[in-house]
Amino acid sequence: MEINYLAVLVCTVLALIIAVVWYGPLFGRKWAEVVGGNFDTTGARGEMQKRVMPLYITQFLLTLFQVTILAFYVEGWKEASGLENALWVWAAFVMPTIASSSMWNNDSAKISWARFLIQSGYQLVVFAMFGFILGVWK
Repeated sequence: MEINYLAVLVCTVLALIIAVVWYGPLFGRKWAEVVGGNFDTTGARGEMQKRVMPLYITQFLLTLFQVTILAFYVEGWKEASGLENALWVWAAFVMPTIASSSMWNNDSAKISWARFLIQSGYQLVVFAMFGFILGVWK
């Protein structure tokens, strides 16, 4: 199997950029409510920024692994496009996993639904992007 590792790297970097926008300007306030954070004050924001670099590195490595495995999957299932492959993986594995972790906690239904919709929405966007790029950039 031939995997385009440059496409894998580009997908990984784009996922982090999308995350910054998704969990920042788009849904940042709601996400802070969901996770019980208050990042509106300078002190709270500064404290969060001190801890963020190890998290970004970890997320980068996990996403790199995720996209690499998806690239092998896309390469192996030739009957479906890269986008179709990625959406099936999202629908069968990613979304149900997020649903389970969102439902089975002590949060209110409103918070559980918000957590599920924000996280699964982000994953849907990045998986569609992964599939498209991996499918066309051979």
